[in-house]
Amino acid sequence: MARTGEWGVRLYLFEDNGASTARVVLDTGTNTLTGHGKAQYTSKDVDVPEIGDELAASRAMSDLATQLMRTACDDLEGVRASSPAARTPSTDPAD
Repeated sequence: MARTGEWGVRLYLFEDNGASTARVVLDTGTNTLTGHGKAQYTSKDVDVPEIGDELAASRAMSDLATQLMRTACDDLEGVRASSPAARTPSTDPAD
């Protein structure tokens, strides 16, 4: 069965007082997940906002990826728990 879907992703970047923050929002049409990331400059760092944005964005996307994986695992666990095979006791003595 062929299927096509489209999920929307929006990335928001903010920079203030030597810190970059990012928020990434995934909209699947049935669920919305939001990831957050931050990059803080130190006094030793060269002030290059683009690098801070890259770090903050990558951390926000990593946070989002972790949430998406957790959601998929929870959904899979729910499907397995509700399947007839999961509710039928095993007759295998090894179980």
